[in-house]
Amino acid sequence: MEINNFTLDMLNQVQQALTTAVDGLTHEELTFQPQNDANSIGFILWHQVRVEDSMVPGTIQKKPQVWTSGKWYRKLNLPEDPNDNGWGYTAEQVAAFPVPKLKDLLDYAEEVRSQTVECLKGMTPDRFDEVIQTPFGDLTISQIFSLLLCEITLHIGQIAYLRGLQRGINK
Repeated sequence: MEINNFTLDMLNQVQQALTTAVDGLTHEELTFQPQNDANSIGFILWHQVRVEDSMVPGTIQKKPQVWTSGKWYRKLNLPEDPNDNGWGYTAEQVAAFPVPKLKDLLDYAEEVRSQTVECLKGMTPDRFDEVIQTPFGDLTISQIFSLLLCEITLHIGQIAYLRGLQRGINK
């Protein structure tokens, strides 16, 4: 299996897990924080999508992020800053984060994922060895996708856990 197809398969699997984890959540459940310094599902979801947007269109493709090109900051009523992805937020910033509606977050996620899929489908295997300068140092494209898959998987687990805290298992 080619590396791009493997990555696409992994992204499809994590997308199914995310869909299950957020299915039917109310806005109250989306904004729930188990304690004042903990992330909410809405914040985690927004952060996860922002990271994918900055890594794929922003870093790998050297294109404007969907955040700015699609004016998603306006649609989600959040600041335009393309460097803001929630990384390093204080407990106060997380608590004050105005969680958008779930449908709007998922629509933004869908547009970002379509960019990621387009990128992967157009990549030849040797391109994954290309080194790109990132905020974390020089990384190959395969390393960037590995980091992204790890980030997404960890955050979906957090989302599923927070859902379980609120609803119990399998509800």
